[in-house]
Amino acid sequence: MSGTDVLIIGAGAAGIAAARALRAAGVSCQVLEARHRPGGRAATDTATLGAPFDLGATWLHAANRNPLRALASGAGIELFDHGTARVSACFEDGRRVGPAAMAEYDATWEGLQSRLRGVELRPGDSAADLANRAGFGAGHWDATVLHWEGPVICGAPMAEMDARDYLDTQLEPPDLLPRQGAGTLLARLCEGLPVAYGAVLRHLDWSGPRIVAEGDFGRVEAAACIVTVPTAVLAAEHIRFTPALPADTLQAIHDLPLGLLTKVGLKAAGDDRLELPAFAGIERHVSREGEAALTAVAWPFGHDHLMGFVGGPAAWALAGAGAAATVDFAFAELSRSFGARAARALRRDGALVSDWAEDRFSLGAYSHARPGRAAARGILARPLAGGRLCFAGEACHPTLAATLGGAWESGAAAARQALPLLNKSSMA
Repeated sequence: MSGTDVLIIGAGAAGIAAARALRAAGVSCQVLEARHRPGGRAATDTATLGAPFDLGATWLHAANRNPLRALASGAGIELFDHGTARVSACFEDGRRVGPAAMAEYDATWEGLQSRLRGVELRPGDSAADLANRAGFGAGHWDATVLHWEGPVICGAPMAEMDARDYLDTQLEPPDLLPRQGAGTLLARLCEGLPVAYGAVLRHLDWSGPRIVAEGDFGRVEAAACIVTVPTAVLAAEHIRFTPALPADTLQAIHDLPLGLLTKVGLKAAGDDRLELPAFAGIERHVSREGEAALTAVAWPFGHDHLMGFVGGPAAWALAGAGAAATVDFAFAELSRSFGARAARALRRDGALVSDWAEDRFSLGAYSHARPGRAAARGILARPLAGGRLCFAGEACHPTLAATLGGAWESGAAAARQALPLLNKSSMA
């Protein structure tokens, strides 16, 4: 690994996309991946529950503009439109909500975006500010919808997210589920690429005409470098840059922190499926957005496990307490809706719990912009040193942030930015 045209740091979606684009253009590249697997924050466990379970990224969101949709077919991955099977089992005070209440809940959720977009944006607005001015918060289902929109979907409270960025990154259906797993999809797309695993980058020197990367792998030189490391890892200064990054780039990194969504997989103990069909959503009414609550998808693809989610501050607190605390929380939450039946229907042993908060190569799940900092994504994506140093990843995408598709497009764009520097013909 003494030298290459382009050095790519990270073999997640952005890094894989960059490497594939460069190789297609006849440019040599070398990918350094700190983990011992590809995929980054997409990882599929196929053994623990006896079926594929995505510990990180799960859906191909906004699939009609998601570049991974077409690539999945060529990789032998079957995609399923989750929306065609979506059924919600919502509980309140231990009882399943009836049709009339569900219609009110659905109408509240469906009306959120139009109400928010009908309010004039002010500089520094958070998503919570926008909701408050739209009169959203006092209705019976308002807090439940905001809990979904903030901690569950975005991994952070509405008050911590910039309003403009929140609106710009709304994702439309369809949401496609890879049957074999999103992590499996990325692993297949990474096959044949020049990736060095277990290669932890310590120092990146971009002071001279050649980029120099150093770590326990040794030393690698390149004409250009694409860094796809999560913003939380960059903010923690796990990589030393010489010279230091420009002030606006550093500020953008800190303005795009990672929220947290923790996933828990629970296997059925027997034949009881809680009277829920495959892909049924399990949720409950909450009285405030920040209330700790579990949502879940029952029996995906007919498998005998639940896929549970807890996000935001509650997820961070549970991560600090360990995986067993998350499993305890999941059973306590399910017992609120199903009573003692939950403990009989599901097994504690062999549970799967994601650890993105404790993973030193992630330090969180996916990004959001701090209030007043919606421009940070564009600033971070701006090439440095005439294109010799670029950042890419989901945090750099203006509309598909926090998604695999956004990371993929960002990586491909960074590869195109490097080509003029290498005197190569531009890519389509």
